[in-house]
Amino acid sequence: MFKFKYSYDALVYYGEEPKKSIERCAKFGYDAIELCGEPDYYDVKEVNQLCKDNGIVVSSICSVYNADRDLAHPDKKKREQALDYVKKVAEFAAAIDCHMMIAGPTAVCKTESLTDFDQEYQWGIEGIRKGAEYAKPLGVNLCIECWNRYETYMLNRLDQGLKMAKLVNMDNVGVMGDLFHMNIDEGDISEAIRNTGSYLTHMHFADSNRAAPSKGHLDFLPIMQALKDIDYKGYISFELLPAGADPFATLKAGGGQEFFDDYTKLAIEYCKNVESKLK
Repeated sequence: MFKFKYSYDALVYYGEEPKKSIERCAKFGYDAIELCGEPDYYDVKEVNQLCKDNGIVVSSICSVYNADRDLAHPDKKKREQALDYVKKVAEFAAAIDCHMMIAGPTAVCKTESLTDFDQEYQWGIEGIRKGAEYAKPLGVNLCIECWNRYETYMLNRLDQGLKMAKLVNMDNVGVMGDLFHMNIDEGDISEAIRNTGSYLTHMHFADSNRAAPSKGHLDFLPIMQALKDIDYKGYISFELLPAGADPFATLKAGGGQEFFDDYTKLAIEYCKNVESKLK
């Protein structure tokens, strides 16, 4: 019997201790939690014990590719610095028995190339390939995320991510879809999923406004049907964030409280209901 696996991105629980986040996910019936790509923030032994105690696992690592972690930067030292970060996240993932980490070929919110685009594109490929080579013996896979046009100049759609994954040419490298980004740049979300096929190894779910499913205008039935049709084996991880240019500022100020208990509960309940209607 086909059954999706559900996870919630701890990035949403801004500033919260891992214990509370893991306990919340377990409380609402999640299979896993996605942890933030900041290895120094976590105690590996604590994470492993908390997951064991609560009967869930770590589905994935939401790596953070900021301006200091740019695999396509013209400065070789900065590219090396970014690669060191990828390796560090891979080591962290392996230590907590997690087999998926998000990969970005360049920095988020870098909306134009700093030098020749083709050259930066090649640097991005090389960086992901080197990261994958390092991660493979650790049992860790990389998934290339495509961000919307307002957050990157390089990869905006799944077909572009698929092209890069094939050029990287490593069997532990796939493509990731994020419904928030896809809602902006894909002509047909379900078709994009089907066209990516077995290369689609991780998904972030959110509604059109990045709130919990049912709070925007996306129709999740054809989206989840497409995932079932390609026999999707990865996790559905909810990455939900408040509206605003800086959603983390909202969370830091104490806003967006619905993104904790309320949306954690709503997201999985809504999608499980949709799942029950699939053919």
